[in-house]
Amino acid sequence: MNARLATAAALAACLGIVAPASAQHAGHAMPAVPASPAPTPAPSQESPQEPPQATPVRTDHAAMDHAAMGHGAMDHGAMDHDAMDHDAMDHAAMDHAPAPAAAVDLALPRTPIPVPTDADRAAAFPEVHAHHMHGTRPHTYWLLDRLEIDDGDHGRGTAWEGSAWIGGDVQRLWLRSEGHARDGKLERGDLEALYGRGVRAWWDVLAGVRHEDGEGPSRTWAAFGVQGMAPYKFEVSATAYLGQGGRSAARLEAEYDTLFTDRWILQWRAEASLHGQADPALRRGAGLSTLEAGLRLRYEVTRRFAPYVGIEHERAFGETATLRRADGEAERETKVVAGLRLWF
Repeated sequence: MNARLATAAALAACLGIVAPASAQHAGHAMPAVPASPAPTPAPSQESPQEPPQATPVRTDHAAMDHAAMGHGAMDHGAMDHDAMDHDAMDHAAMDHAPAPAAAVDLALPRTPIPVPTDADRAAAFPEVHAHHMHGTRPHTYWLLDRLEIDDGDHGRGTAWEGSAWIGGDVQRLWLRSEGHARDGKLERGDLEALYGRGVRAWWDVLAGVRHEDGEGPSRTWAAFGVQGMAPYKFEVSATAYLGQGGRSAARLEAEYDTLFTDRWILQWRAEASLHGQADPALRRGAGLSTLEAGLRLRYEVTRRFAPYVGIEHERAFGETATLRRADGEAERETKVVAGLRLWF
């Protein structure tokens, strides 16, 4: 290092050039050191003239401002540390941090993304046939929503309500049944076979037949209705019936589940029955005939098996209440129920 500086100073002295304002010493920003002209010896007659000898330039490290030096960019391996006066250096003020990496040029040209063509869209979204969107293999579902015993004003009774379907995602065959018995004798029960078709998410339209039997004459009806899940997760069903002799009827049902925990669930249920004309043989009057409302608290041991307890209230209205009173029955009844809810 010192030899190079000496050579540079000698050349500068020979050419009469003053040293630059600042010199770089292995990455150090050093103050300028004026070059001293070397003495020119007198020419000798006996020997040819020898080139002048340059005076080595010595660096005063004590006078350096090391705080302003960028030591991260220095080549410390090429320095002659033995010749440096380290005692006079202020190493605490030096910037020993590594030099920052070269900035990445974010403005480099990039290949633009090609605009999607119609062929690209067709390849990404191929036409899907109906049998791909909706499976053709039939599935089944069976739900026994209520299988219970009750303790009412007229003794102990049993009741049931269930539904099932077989089919695909859009078209299904529905089976629905509901009824009650008292003292081991069927009071009234019905069975419905309905064709259902999905018209939108969570909603089906239904059409089929209903047959009911029990005490009194049996009845057969043509059934038309809709069922599904209303906003706020209310499960609703509305079915209209047409029978012989111009008879007509309707049944409206609604259920809602309140989740206390993942296993404790309170079910709210209401059902209304209406008839277009009176049917004295079955103690039914025209208009709103009966209204049932109740709640049941179930514990789901599994999703498929859940015992429950609850309370149910039934009331007859209008002409139906009059016919019941004439037959010695009460127009309203409240009963405690206990049962099971099963599905498979």
